[in-house]
Amino acid sequence: MPEDQNENDAPETLLSAKGINKTFADNGVVQVLSDLDLELAAGEMISVVGASGSGKSTLLHILGTLDRPSTGELLFEGQNLLGLSKINRDRFRNRTIGFIFQFHHLLPEFNTLENVIIPGLIAGQAKPALNDRAHDLLDRTGLGHRALHKVGELSGGEQQRLAIARALIMKPKLLLADEPTGNLDPKTGRKIFDLLLEMNSSLHLSMVMVTHNHELATSLDRCLTLKNGKLQ
Repeated sequence: MPEDQNENDAPETLLSAKGINKTFADNGVVQVLSDLDLELAAGEMISVVGASGSGKSTLLHILGTLDRPSTGELLFEGQNLLGLSKINRDRFRNRTIGFIFQFHHLLPEFNTLENVIIPGLIAGQAKPALNDRAHDLLDRTGLGHRALHKVGELSGGEQQRLAIARALIMKPKLLLADEPTGNLDPKTGRKIFDLLLEMNSSLHLSMVMVTHNHELATSLDRCLTLKNGKLQ
């Protein structure tokens, strides 16, 4: 630790997962996560790598409260997320966590701008303010000129940048990204990754990213491997 840095200056823990177990009953009991522990500091960016089927996406879904562990504890800024009612858990997720899925889950019947503001509309926020924030995010992601285009008119890279803008519209504290560059060519994938780094710096985002790209994975603050149900 540098001489001028005090222990009290250490980043606070944003997310803490303790003793996470996840089993599925499918022709017998399958243990996917086993006594898994993870602590994420505010502003920290970590990657999770591992073989296909090792439980990486399951872990992200649990961290994002989209799924519940079989046993274990999940705390966000000290708050027990697993103890929340479904309504309060959904409200927390909408306002605090941004998701970037590998296959986007964009709504093709809406245009680019409308896709971005949907999380804000769900939260009951005023549309004019959402539109202003969405235009800013689209400009920052290089999609300002595509605001009124339907999803089907966008390239794969543009759709991924749209997914990032949508994930950031609520100014989340935590970003969860599942293979955000998995379906992109190397050049476009690198641009997407650099954009995430820029957003981390400018918005003080914390991020957990699942990826098979070891070059990108090792560029973050920490690179963890999920193996035998545990992070190493």
